[in-house]
Amino acid sequence: MKKLLLTGFLLLLIACQSATVEPSPTPEVVATRTLPTPVPVSSPQGATVTPTDIPIPIASPTPVLPERYFTEEFDAPLSHWSTLYASGDSSRVNILNENSVLTFELYSTITWLYVIYGAFEYEGVQVGTRVETQGSNMNAMGLICHYSEENGWYEFNVSSDGMYYVLYGQWLDENIARYTPLISDTSEHIQKGNATNEIGLDCYENILQLYINGKLLRKIDVAHIGLTGGKIGLSLASFDEAPVILAFDWVKVSGP
Repeated sequence: MKKLLLTGFLLLLIACQSATVEPSPTPEVVATRTLPTPVPVSSPQGATVTPTDIPIPIASPTPVLPERYFTEEFDAPLSHWSTLYASGDSSRVNILNENSVLTFELYSTITWLYVIYGAFEYEGVQVGTRVETQGSNMNAMGLICHYSEENGWYEFNVSSDGMYYVLYGQWLDENIARYTPLISDTSEHIQKGNATNEIGLDCYENILQLYINGKLLRKIDVAHIGLTGGKIGLSLASFDEAPVILAFDWVKVSGP
């Protein structure tokens, strides 16, 4: 498993346009840093990232043909999903799949998690989820598309303080990755605090479409990056405050 050294999220403020396709600006690359051995920290500047697999409940080993397009409602043990633990104290992270909800309880600060659906790769895809927030507003919850270890991925995150942003994640070598911020803004459509939000991400060719609670926020042209396809997944994080508790009610994956 690759080790992932995360840099801070540099947020670029860009005016929101809800319907027209807009080219994202030439991205400003976040400078990578080599960080110290993991110790308890209170800010991203001291975070060291050591990816580790966290097991989540899995289905019976009986082979089952997966579906390419589906709605996962977490009514049964999961298959074809894997969880990457990117930062934080693993002994203080609980992952629960019960009562038809997939819940992540992050009791450590500076914690990043990715949950990847590994059965298929998609060139064009719609991904959506509904997630309830509990605990700190200093969080990130969102969706990933076009994920691959070789070429990187697009990441659309929402925070319950009202912010949203899009990142281009990229492995630099065996031990280092970086994030390039593409856009960031606030939206009145985000339900703030301990509330429920529906998040949507469409990835078609070189266009990303961002949705919050059924509203199209904007369309982004990412031709200058040019990812052509990959896996989909969930993203979530805590920052300077804990606990962050995020409960995913469902995930829907649809075709073009």
